[in-house]
Amino acid sequence: MSARGKARRRALDILFEAEARSQDPLSVLAERLERAEPPVNEYTATIVEGVCRHRARIDELITTYAEGWTLDRMPAVDRNLLRGGTYELLWMPDVPEGVVISEWVGLASELSTDESPQFVNGLMARFKQLKPSLTL
Repeated sequence: MSARGKARRRALDILFEAEARSQDPLSVLAERLERAEPPVNEYTATIVEGVCRHRARIDELITTYAEGWTLDRMPAVDRNLLRGGTYELLWMPDVPEGVVISEWVGLASELSTDESPQFVNGLMARFKQLKPSLTL
């Protein structure tokens, strides 16, 4: 797994843990940075901070385009995969869109349900297609 791949996985871990503990992801990130065991990559922090900064818009987009699914009904892993992936896809233009989608779909394959990779791929591909028209 690439350094950025590991950073994405760690960002997902932090986002998921924060939700499970009903804590702010930035607090969990701060704990991890302080503990530094395992070390937290700068890219991990960038993703977590970006998701927090744009969370309302990210959740609005997911809710709008996830046909037949509400945020509350999605598995927590999928919800946080989509948050991290959507942030990276829409607010980090230096990362190739295909790489972003592939990496987050790979995490869905590894960590979530059998249907999750297709769901994550479909929604992120839709965001990629609509990206020029989405108001960020």
